[in-house]
Amino acid sequence: MSVREINPKETTRALAFDLWMKAPNPMVTFFKTYDVMPLVKVSKHRSMKFNMLLDFCIGKAAASVKEFYLLPVGNKLMQYDKLAVNTIVANRDGEVSSCDIAYTDSLEKFNADYLRYTAEVHDTCIDRDLSEEYMVIGTSAIVNTEIDGAVGMNSGIFNNPFMIWGKYRIDGDRALLSISFQFHHTQMDGAHAGLFLKNLQEEIEKMGKEIKL
Repeated sequence: MSVREINPKETTRALAFDLWMKAPNPMVTFFKTYDVMPLVKVSKHRSMKFNMLLDFCIGKAAASVKEFYLLPVGNKLMQYDKLAVNTIVANRDGEVSSCDIAYTDSLEKFNADYLRYTAEVHDTCIDRDLSEEYMVIGTSAIVNTEIDGAVGMNSGIFNNPFMIWGKYRIDGDRALLSISFQFHHTQMDGAHAGLFLKNLQEEIEKMGKEIKL
């Protein structure tokens, strides 16, 4: 079974569940600026999409933080075995659709899945939703403009962690990209979110070193 309800009192999130599940504003947003030049170089030399590479690094950074496998859904705490990363797709009707990509630690497979399913979503204009089996990390790339960050809101329905970024800017030999990361306080504390953001920078740097350019 890839997803199941668990008793919050039997987890490390018991106190957070009591404090934040019924709070009027349980979402927290962090901002961090990354040097994504390693991804820019890999994208150009390997003909891979920049956003795919960043999505892959996001999945890899989250996979080692156990809190990402929990999620408050309604008034329940759910335990997942698998992660997925969501991307927004401009579809053939000129609108946007949503596409979930299952995380795998193989860049080649993740890239193949990304290209396949984003193309399908573009053509069909039908969202690809894996939330019944995967804890999905939402992302939104505002590629036409630089932004300093974005603060979301709590819908009471969509409690998933969510990341937003704009266009990176070149600063000397760096490519700077501001990313906002919103998370539900029941799912994780600031320390866990900080660990994830640290992991993400390390995965970005590691990709530049591991892949021959």
